[in-house]
This record gives sequence, C-alpha cells and structure tokens, in this order.
Amino acid sequence: MQNELKVVELFAGVGGFRLGLEGWNGKSATSGYKNSLKSTFKVLWSNQWEPSTKTQHASLVYENRFGGNGHSNQDIAQVNISEIPDHDLLVGGFPCQDYSVATTLKNSKGLIGKKGVLWWSIHNIISEKHSKPKYLFLENVDRLLISPSGQRGRDFAIILHSLSELGYAVEWRVINAADYGMPQRRKRIFILAYLKGTKIYEHLKEVAATDWILKEGTFAEAFPVTSENTLFPTEFKLKGDIVSISENFNKGGATGIFENAGIMINGLVTTIKTHPSYEGKFTILRDLIQNGEVTSEFYIDKNELEKWTYLKGPKKEMRTNAQGFEYNYSEGGMIFPDPLDKPSRTIITGEGGKSPSRFKHVIQTPKGYRRLSPIELERLNMFPDDHTKLAGVSDTKRAFFMGNALVVGVIEKIGIALFQKITNEVALQSER
Repeated sequence: MQNELKVVELFAGVGGFRLGLEGWNGKSATSGYKNSLKSTFKVLWSNQWEPSTKTQHASLVYENRFGGNGHSNQDIAQVNISEIPDHDLLVGGFPCQDYSVATTLKNSKGLIGKKGVLWWSIHNIISEKHSKPKYLFLENVDRLLISPSGQRGRDFAIILHSLSELGYAVEWRVINAADYGMPQRRKRIFILAYLKGTKIYEHLKEVAATDWILKEGTFAEAFPVTSENTLFPTEFKLKGDIVSISENFNKGGATGIFENAGIMINGLVTTIKTHPSYEGKFTILRDLIQNGEVTSEFYIDKNELEKWTYLKGPKKEMRTNAQGFEYNYSEGGMIFPDPLDKPSRTIITGEGGKSPSRFKHVIQTPKGYRRLSPIELERLNMFPDDHTKLAGVSDTKRAFFMGNALVVGVIEKIGIALFQKITNEVALQSER
C-alpha cells in the first residue's frame, strides 16, 4: 500500500493501540464502528506478555481478534531484537515503574536500567535497531510526570534524556478522554517522539515552542487546547548524563516541574499548563448502557446493598491495624449509584466480580442496582462489543483488561493527526 506506515505494538494488551490506528473491519472507533477509517497504519509485529499469570489471557484475546501472524507472547526482555521487523512507528502503553539507572564499570555504555523495568526494553529496541523507528507513540499514567515522590519528575526526565540521546525530539500531553466528548474520565499521558532527520523534527526546530504546543503540534491538532501562560512557559535544560539526572533531578523538590503539555528537543524542555478546548458533543454513561440485555448475576442482591452503601459512603471511625494499634480512619463519600448523565469514572483493574467494593461502578435501573457488564466496560473504552469475549476468559478477567486498557478514540484521533502531519510534511518538502 502506498504511504503505508509499518507499526510495532509493544505491551499490546488486548489491542487498544491497534484498534485506534487500524480501526476494526475498516471502521472508526469514534463513530461507534459505523463509519470508514481510511488508515495507512499496519501492525507488522506485536508483543504481549503478562509475567504474573500462567495462562496468557490477554495475548489469547489479541490473537483471537487479530490473528497470530507476527504476534509474540514472550517476555519482551528475552526477545531477540533481530526478530522485530524494521518499522516506522513504535507504539505501546508501557508500565509505570521505577525508572532509575545504575552505573557499572563493565558496561561500555556506562549505565544499565533497573532489571525488569520495561522502559529499558523500549530503549534497547530503539538503540540496537540499525534502522530506528522514525516515530514513537507511547502512553502511561499521568503520575509519571511527578514520580517518584522524593524527586518529582525524575522518571520522566530520564525518559526524555534517553530519547534525546537516541536522536529524538519529544512532545507530550496529558489528555482526559471525557474532556473531548468521550465516555470515560480517563486521564493519561501520551508521548510522541520524532527522529532527527524526519521533516517533523526539522519543522519542530523552526517553530516557537509554545506555538507548537498550543497550535502547530500533533497533539494540538488532535486535541485543541488553550493556556493563560503563553508568555511564561517553564524552560530548562536537562543537564549532565543520564546517571546524574537519575540521582539529582529535582532532588527534594516538593512539586513537579513538568506541566501537562510540553516539548523537548536537544535536551531543552519547554512545558506549559494547558486547558482543553472542545465544543462538540459529550457522551454520557446512559448512552452506552445495555437495556434489558444484562443477565442476573450483575444485579446486586438486596441483602448485599447495605455493604455497597457503606463502602461507597463517607467514614470516620476507629480502626485497628495488624499490630493491634488503634488509629482514626476517615475518607470521603462517593456518589452512589454512579450518575448516568455524566461520563463514567475511570475503570480500574478490580472492576469485575460480585464482591462489594468502593471503586466498582454501580448503576440504578428499573430492575434494581447492578454492576456494569463486560460489553458496557468495553464501550467505555470505545472497543467493539464483545472484543474480549473468548472461551475460558471470565467476566472478571474481561473487566481487568478494560481496567488496563486505554480509550481507543484518543489513539485514533492522535493517529489521524500524526499521519496528516507526516504526509503534509512530505508534501511540503516535495514542493520546495
């Protein structure tokens, strides 16, 4: 296919990135899989490995939906990088861990990543590939910007610095899907990186940093924003080598340095606080509810309702810890049941199962209070209905998948903006 962009998908889960970039059966997530998505993204190779489980349920679901060709169910740290095909775009939602680095005299590179930290698997693929991917598209929880607590922002600074050393410029944005009309209040950081020599990298060099963040960048085109701080962005240079950044960045800082949007090029960081600018329609929980199609096990027994009400409610009470010490415990109440006239709260991995919980969604219907079904949870992440349905995969596991997943519509809109920027930059270059 002309202009086809070859993709490698890491930490694939049940395929949220792939659905956002390729669509499903040629259809678009943002249209509820009704309208065509003319995509030139093509996933050549994918990897999904869950170290804590014997049965690789997520990988099985992925293969059931997309086929096993080019799919790896092996610990990514054990994969021979020569097995990964050359590609234009590397994508993945890598876990949020401790990204600190350590020095070793035996290592000619001067540093090693902490064992088991999956960011360094991405780093190794990029650094060892003879033909580096031109673009990276990554996702993480937004606390990455303020982790760890003793060095607020250190982990993100390590990532930025290591990408700079590998020859990439980076832009990032924290996006709450519900701010742009999507059905779930799910806030995540998205990271795009452009390899030196690409037209986007060269363009970014020539544009004022705040103009890129607010108007000309890929994120700005996909998800418009405003800011009151355009004249006073935070700017600083990532100084020293990656080990000194790991040891010293914002040491003892009580607050983070990184705002919810920014860019980094040649180690120079510009970051600014932004606000969503959206005037379209909003999807609310009621729009996605199954009516009359949910089976009885999702309804809460009247005898259990008091437990749910207690867990959801405010508390101020004496408790005793495992050592026998008493302490004052308090927490605020949650809205119960979940309102149907707003986007949903964030889905968490413990969403499934019958046991009463403070954090599981509960809605009120004419037939009584009930939990959300697997299809409803899939809809909140903008997956096709029954995407995770597979023999041997429980409803609790399906809920777990959605707690780990991303909102597909966000990926789709960023993917469209990225493709347009790539093709526009190429077109502009050919006209010169």
